[in-house]
Amino acid sequence: MGISRQQATTDDDAGERAERGPRARTKRLMLETATRLMQAGVTPSVSEVAEAAEVSRATAYRYFPSQAALVQAVVDEGLGPILTWQSTSDDAERRVADLFDNAMPRIEAFEATFKAALKLSLDQWARRQAGTLGGEPAFTRGHRVDLLKEAIAPLKGRLPPRDFNRLAQALSLIFGVEVLIVLKDIWGLDSRGTRFVAQWAAGALVRAAVAESIDGGDGANAAVVVK
Repeated sequence: MGISRQQATTDDDAGERAERGPRARTKRLMLETATRLMQAGVTPSVSEVAEAAEVSRATAYRYFPSQAALVQAVVDEGLGPILTWQSTSDDAERRVADLFDNAMPRIEAFEATFKAALKLSLDQWARRQAGTLGGEPAFTRGHRVDLLKEAIAPLKGRLPPRDFNRLAQALSLIFGVEVLIVLKDIWGLDSRGTRFVAQWAAGALVRAAVAESIDGGDGANAAVVVK
């Protein structure tokens, strides 16, 4: 059955009112509480967030039926404008640099949150390997895949699909909270140094991929370009 424009408008208005109502305020309270806990380095359960927010467990589970759903919502909140990043440039290297420029400060600002999410991911992996995860919903990570493919989109028709995906995969190694763990925690770099190395590596990877495509894929010229 079709829906009239007037009915659709009425439904939209009702949805907006609901978003501003008590349910929206309760959900916002839970998200803010979970974010505060994760920024403190904790990976909270739904029950723990409910207790900290002074919300009943039954209510909390109506909004977030699992720890994975809760953490995913907090991660998306932390990523914020990164998720809607776009570029008008048709130069892949410039687009990648722009993505890193926009994303790295935000990732650093929510470093503790993303590390807490990573901890959940690793904990679930360990329990899955041990056969003790049961039916617990998995926390999935994958925003960087779409973001990096969007950043190198100008190369989509220039690189073979396998090489295009390989470049996105290589870039994913230096994009995200993991690069902070390596460069800040292990190497002891400050924010400026971390961003410089990440940007340098990203540019080198893009230039190498382009050089390989020009050279026919044997990589002979890639070393010249990135050295």
